[in-house]
Amino acid sequence: MKDFKVDQSLKELTVHRTVVLPLACYETTINQNINGYIPLHWHDEFQFVLVIKGEAFFQINEETIMIKTGEGLFINSGCLHMAKDKNNSGCAYICLNVSPHFVLSQELYTTHVSPYIQATNIPYLRLVPEEPWAHNILSSMERINQLIKQNPPYFEIDISLHLTLIWKNLIMNGIELEYEQMEVVKSHRMKQMLNWIHLHYAEKILLDDLARAGQLSRSECCRYFKRVLKKTPLNYVTDYRIQRSLTLLQQPESNVTDVAYQVGFNSTSYFIDKFRKSMNMTPLAYKKQNSSSLV
Repeated sequence: MKDFKVDQSLKELTVHRTVVLPLACYETTINQNINGYIPLHWHDEFQFVLVIKGEAFFQINEETIMIKTGEGLFINSGCLHMAKDKNNSGCAYICLNVSPHFVLSQELYTTHVSPYIQATNIPYLRLVPEEPWAHNILSSMERINQLIKQNPPYFEIDISLHLTLIWKNLIMNGIELEYEQMEVVKSHRMKQMLNWIHLHYAEKILLDDLARAGQLSRSECCRYFKRVLKKTPLNYVTDYRIQRSLTLLQQPESNVTDVAYQVGFNSTSYFIDKFRKSMNMTPLAYKKQNSSSLV
């Protein structure tokens, strides 16, 4: 997948399912994304990752970890996450997104699935093949990927069996579940502020607006962005505007000045300067490069 759409709250809009099953399994190369990385987003589905080439940094909520070839990751439902290639390694990974309601039967969901979604101490789990339970999960992921590619008879049943094994191994690792209401509140406030930016990025944005959206003081708003996104609110707004400009620049009839104003910059020269620092090229060079690649 080279691009995916998110709504204003950064919830991914991609429908993660095959024709029959509420899941999606695909191989993706990070630097082939339109942004050169996988932007911050979230979704209701569980996500399982298995790196098959190179290595990458994955950020999940406030934490950043490095995953290398042969290792994997479980990302819990509703958690903000993004991925960046490390040292241009050409990182590629198998990504399995699955509806929480499909990993086990309805009768087992309340007891064995729902508590893990609610647990605030499991935004992610690192899957290291040296651990037997993690090795089993990674092996089942590979098998699911093969089944979807090969489409043998009754493959949907085999996928269902492997999902059951994946979940059994995940909950067998013995982690104690914790629930902190403040963590839930923090996540909600962060999503509210991001949602406000994604609705109003084309307008003038003030720190007071963001703080109000997150029901925080100005200083606390800045601390949230620094802690979760490792950047200031202004820097995030700038980066998001540049991200939004990429699709517009691909349109044949677009020009740099119009795009700059469409995404919220009030100066073409400022847009060009920030774009160059972010993308290592000017907007016009990006437009020409993209146009030549489409020919």
